[in-house]
Amino acid sequence: MPKELLPVEKKEKRPKMYFITGNKGKLHEVQSILPDVEQLDIDLPEIQEIDARKVVEAKLLEALKNHKGEFIIEDTSLYLDCLNGLPGPLIKWFLKTIGNNGLAEIARKYGNYKAQAKTIIGYAKNPQEIYFFEGDLEGEIAEPTGETGFGWDPIFKPRGFAKTFAEMTREEKNKISMRRQALNKLKQFLEEQK
Repeated sequence: MPKELLPVEKKEKRPKMYFITGNKGKLHEVQSILPDVEQLDIDLPEIQEIDARKVVEAKLLEALKNHKGEFIIEDTSLYLDCLNGLPGPLIKWFLKTIGNNGLAEIARKYGNYKAQAKTIIGYAKNPQEIYFFEGDLEGEIAEPTGETGFGWDPIFKPRGFAKTFAEMTREEKNKISMRRQALNKLKQFLEEQK
């Protein structure tokens, strides 16, 4: 008696996942955790807001309007204790105006070098399904040292380390980075969704 063939369950193909960035270093770090992610280098409007989640969410919603797929966007911010958390997501403008020397001088004048580096990663499947993943590192503001690879790396020294981010190798920095922490949380979330 022949066995009845059961219908093969088709596995739904996951849409492409894009990391929106023009930064090859960030892309490399993301792909070391999520190898199937592709880069999408498009300019999206960025709202000016002290809440990094709102900045990321606005960019994700704009991406969803203009492209098909799932998207990852990140915001990495620097929060100075002496400025009650500024510049936060406004760091780009502080770097453009006063630079790393100016930020170090502010910490020195206040006599408070405490700082926090934070990455918020937003992941959007669609406009109704947006998720956030956070990583953070406590540290301090130092006098600018090391080669400038990324923005404020020369002035941020993570707690427990004798070097600024700029003095570390890419591997050293990526091993402890706040982006890595947030990416690991996103990876776990995606694996649980399978």
